[in-house]
Amino acid sequence: EFRQYGESGMPVSELFPHIASCVDDIAVIRSMVAELPLHAAGNLFLHSGRLRAGSPSLGSWITYGLGSENDNLPAFVALLSGNGGQPLYDRLWGSGFLPSKHQGIKFRSAGDPVLYLSNPNGISKSMRRDMLDGIAAINQHKKTQSGDLEIDARIAQYEMAYRMQTSVPELVDLKEEPDHVLDMYGPDARKKGTFAHNCLVARRLAERGVRFIQLWHGAGQPWDSHDDLEKNHKRLAMEADQPIAALLTDLKRLGMLDETLVIWGGEFGRTPTTAGRVNQASGRDHHSKAFCCWMAGGGVKGGMHYGETDEIGSQVAADGVDVHDLHATILRLLGFDHTKLTYRYNGRDFRLTDNFGKAVEKI
Repeated sequence: EFRQYGESGMPVSELFPHIASCVDDIAVIRSMVAELPLHAAGNLFLHSGRLRAGSPSLGSWITYGLGSENDNLPAFVALLSGNGGQPLYDRLWGSGFLPSKHQGIKFRSAGDPVLYLSNPNGISKSMRRDMLDGIAAINQHKKTQSGDLEIDARIAQYEMAYRMQTSVPELVDLKEEPDHVLDMYGPDARKKGTFAHNCLVARRLAERGVRFIQLWHGAGQPWDSHDDLEKNHKRLAMEADQPIAALLTDLKRLGMLDETLVIWGGEFGRTPTTAGRVNQASGRDHHSKAFCCWMAGGGVKGGMHYGETDEIGSQVAADGVDVHDLHATILRLLGFDHTKLTYRYNGRDFRLTDNFGKAVEKI
């Protein structure tokens, strides 16, 4: 069931009562269109604007354009929950042909957030420092011989890893967070690796100047409800609704929402009918011809929607927005003309939006 919320009267499903309280800060795009209704290709296209692997992700383009505001943490972090360790998805935060310092760093949901964050037994911090200095000297010698500028990125990554041994444990330690803040994010906020916990860590990353933070509610296809859609969506919405609303509320409380762009969505939606693939009481199929996403903060007009579908949500009826348009809009909100944010590779100037894309200025 849908009800209207906020001064804007935005209709929101009963599955998202907490997000419903934030609708006056949200702009909903109801007319998204994607290239393919296939998970791997769809995710790749959503993240990089291309259907083939090897191109930089959105987060990498943004850190290339904006740089970093924190020397002790990566500029681009992916926070995973659920079964998010699947290697298949690592390419979604890859830097492609951009320098590797723009690679997204995956924080794991179990154990050390980053592999090899702790020194091995018998290795002290001073020994680690001596080792890195020796490796840097060798790499500088290699650079002198080869002229390969990527060696600078490799040296910088080693140094970042060294600094992260101190900065990351402090980041993910939530002991300094007051109980009322933890309670706002929900009962799972105190459980490491949950989506609620990661939403709070995302706020802490944003506070520390990390440019691009990607939150996965699970990975793989947890929302891919070909069966038992009603049951699955209720459970998944319950896990995600309160933490997402808390993140928006927390950013606003700290005066950060105006300068932080929050984007919610997926690679496509679900069909409004069973399409003969599953029985009516069970689930829905992939659907890339009409779905929605929303944005908040960062220069977005809250309490509005853009675009329309037909009466059952099967096809876009007005103001369609494809993935290139979405990317162009994101870049515009972050201060870029998407046609001018380019990188020369193999004799050609590449950009996130390729030769396409138009910013949706109305939002």
